[in-house]
Amino acid sequence: MPDAVPFFFALGALAHLCRSGLRLPAPLYETLSIYLLLAIGLKGGVEIAASSHPALWRDALGAILLGALIPLLVFPLFRWRFSRPDAASLAAHFGSVSIVTFAVASAVLHQRGVEFEGHLVLLAALMEAPALIVATLLARLGGAEKPDWGRLLHEVLANKSVLLLLGGIAIGWAAGPQGAAPLAPLFVDLFKGALCLFLLEMGLVAASQLPELKKSGRFLLGCGLVLPPLLALAGLALARFLDLSLGGSVLLMVLASSASYIAAPTAMRLAVPEANPALGVTAALAIVFPFNLLLGIPLYIWLAGAL
Repeated sequence: MPDAVPFFFALGALAHLCRSGLRLPAPLYETLSIYLLLAIGLKGGVEIAASSHPALWRDALGAILLGALIPLLVFPLFRWRFSRPDAASLAAHFGSVSIVTFAVASAVLHQRGVEFEGHLVLLAALMEAPALIVATLLARLGGAEKPDWGRLLHEVLANKSVLLLLGGIAIGWAAGPQGAAPLAPLFVDLFKGALCLFLLEMGLVAASQLPELKKSGRFLLGCGLVLPPLLALAGLALARFLDLSLGGSVLLMVLASSASYIAAPTAMRLAVPEANPALGVTAALAIVFPFNLLLGIPLYIWLAGAL
């Protein structure tokens, strides 16, 4: 049976295209964002506390290196068509990760009964910052203006997605399975329902980006469709090197192939203000996110199993 979660994204996109006027109230959207990030972090922290994975920090280092490598791989491609600031901003979006895509993939694996390592959520949190820092270096390479690294690092590390994820991991890790058990009715039982509402809003937002996609041309569309599977293969190669399980391999593929539309736009506005913010948001939200949600995740599950 197909998982129902992605269909809520499709419903939101259809609602916008039909001009239904449907929108989630802004406070509810913000609340759902906070809830999902905390829930993902708590679950990962509890599983880390319950397990004694011997290669936790080795895997964390591998994820950090992958997050730093992806912008270096995609920047030359974007530089061929866009200015240096725009190419660096796009590289940051593709190098950073989408926590919502990670959450959907986790839900799909759970629905299929596929287990995965609990510390994958820690890897998701650690992959946010390296891409943003490397992309800023790429933008400033050869330029006269130097970035304000103090402000940039604060913006990256204090970004709400990173802060809530790391905070949730720390709380779950400290509390352990027994201490977090009373929170299960809120953060476990209701998780999928909250994710469906969030994806409904994401469908509305993604469909609203389609006019900008027409302006950006077929090149950006092609990159947004071709790069995710290629980057997923890089994630699979790292997963095999780290000897992750089938579920862990799929989630690392999802992280490598996803694009950030929360942390990256915020950080790039500060670090590379001359870049066009619409390019990165459009690529991440209107192309990569729907592709991974509807086609990518099933493809990565099949590929990880086949190889």
